[in-house]
Amino acid sequence: MTQIDLANLVIPGANLEQVSDAQLRQFADLIYERTGIRVSPQKKMLLSNRLRRRLRQTGIASFGEYYDHVRRLRASDPEWDAFLQEITTHETYLFRDEAQWNWFRNSYLAERAAEARGGTNTRTMRIWSAACSTGDEPVTLACCIAGCMPNLQQWKVQILGTDIGVGALEQAKAAVFSERAMRLVPEDYRTRFFSKAPDANIWHAKPALTAMLRFRQHNLLEPLREKDFDLVLLKNVLIYFDGASKKTVVNHVCSAIRPGGLLLAGAAEGVADLVKNFQRVQPWLFRKPS
Repeated sequence: MTQIDLANLVIPGANLEQVSDAQLRQFADLIYERTGIRVSPQKKMLLSNRLRRRLRQTGIASFGEYYDHVRRLRASDPEWDAFLQEITTHETYLFRDEAQWNWFRNSYLAERAAEARGGTNTRTMRIWSAACSTGDEPVTLACCIAGCMPNLQQWKVQILGTDIGVGALEQAKAAVFSERAMRLVPEDYRTRFFSKAPDANIWHAKPALTAMLRFRQHNLLEPLREKDFDLVLLKNVLIYFDGASKKTVVNHVCSAIRPGGLLLAGAAEGVADLVKNFQRVQPWLFRKPS
């Protein structure tokens, strides 16, 4: 779940020169134009600190020269991605937001299993984790499904994770997690679905999980080509968009949900006014009209 980092740390020993107000507006406008994310004037020191890292890495002499460089880059360029990585953070972990995961395991998956047994629904499940960052959310989805669904071998489960950051997606594809990211994973799930590296506190998701997963780059300001998802998760990202960008993102996301499908939003996302035609099931859960 890519998001603006609120940390404002000065790098020890770094040149304390800051971007000017005019440069801040240039970088902020560029970031907004490409991603829809607003960088406020209060982030001046943060942006300055992060940009100094890119100057050191690239050998570019000044903030102005670096701006001239990155504004000409395509989204696929490694330096553009490195720039985004510097101004965003991917602090996330598996099983974040316990109440939502309890609902997913105890209500959603139980209902889907009952519908399949009764012949009122197919044994297919398509889920989209939007702005998935380093893959913690898609892997949590897979973990719950593998742990809760009876006769899983009879199901076709597809979990798509997307993010704007190429670096974050590379980590997601590796499906490797630190001890900190694993801290809320139930012990039986750790044993069944993860393996620990012998000489490090690093955990690898097993094929039982990764077989369900696909990852690809996607900018939420653009529509997703794939449609008809049973469930879409849009969490901890919209709070960094302004009103116009948020409306665009939610419209794109809702168009990818099948009739009768569900949107699961973060508790602070504030999507209720943007999905008024959806049925509100929980404060954070909305059903698309059939």
